[in-house]
Amino acid sequence: MPASYAYLGPEGTFTEVALRTLPEAATRELIPMVSVPATLDAVRSGEVEAAFVPIENSVEGGITTTLDELVAGSPLMIYREVLLSITFALLVRPGTKLSEIKTVTAHPAAQSQIRNWMKINLPDVVWESSASNADGARLVQEGRYDAAFAGEFAAARYGLTALETGIHDAENAQTRFVLVGRPARPAAPTGADKTSVVIWQRDDHPGGLRDLLGEFAVRGVNLMLLQSRPTGQGIGNYCFAIDAEGHISDRKVAEALMGLRRICLKVRYLGSYPRADIGVEDVRAPLPGTSDEEFVTAADWVARCQDGRF
Repeated sequence: MPASYAYLGPEGTFTEVALRTLPEAATRELIPMVSVPATLDAVRSGEVEAAFVPIENSVEGGITTTLDELVAGSPLMIYREVLLSITFALLVRPGTKLSEIKTVTAHPAAQSQIRNWMKINLPDVVWESSASNADGARLVQEGRYDAAFAGEFAAARYGLTALETGIHDAENAQTRFVLVGRPARPAAPTGADKTSVVIWQRDDHPGGLRDLLGEFAVRGVNLMLLQSRPTGQGIGNYCFAIDAEGHISDRKVAEALMGLRRICLKVRYLGSYPRADIGVEDVRAPLPGTSDEEFVTAADWVARCQDGRF
């Protein structure tokens, strides 16, 4: 029996389309789940080998449900990421006209990407969120709503018609998806990698966030995402999800993480994995003094000083 991957379902989601771009997906049983929490819990329980979920879009940033699930519960690790360009279609039951649409549904993350289009074309409709865009299409098929915003490819799966296509407010909108598994040794660095962590401050004080970010800055580590999330411990209590350029095996990244581990209440490592946006040939040269070789040379100099060989 093949190993299995869970993904945010049902069939016909953008998540499924992105997952099928991974070569290994062809050799796995792909299991649709009803929600992001259920998808990730399937990994934690050992029901599946890995889970595939959306984590960020280029319009609204981090997808809070996924971030919160990675912050809480037993640790998980990110092993791969996929970027998918997103445009929506307005799916309806055959024969439905635009003027007849009174209710519409989609995943909450979709709303920010088609809000202006709706103001112009469907100004008076009632919006209700669904568990996923494909689930919205299923609910239209069942007669619960008049229309759903989803991928055009979902129309045939649910017996619907694409009344409008190519819907988006922002050109070149993309969603980032991640393959998540149980903790293990991260893959070897490729030279174009990303490291994800979540950090908790020891206490709230002036300059606290600056101190945390300084661990990256002084070592020349560029940040690609910084998002605060409430800890549930009261107003003003936040943890911070961070994506940084580089791999944990890079000296500057490892030292930055060690620095955070010293000064933070808690650090959760979410993995180091290949970037989907660029290749090795596109990686910027490190700032002066921040290459692995320069870190090794500096460490050797300190050792020689300690031995009286300077």
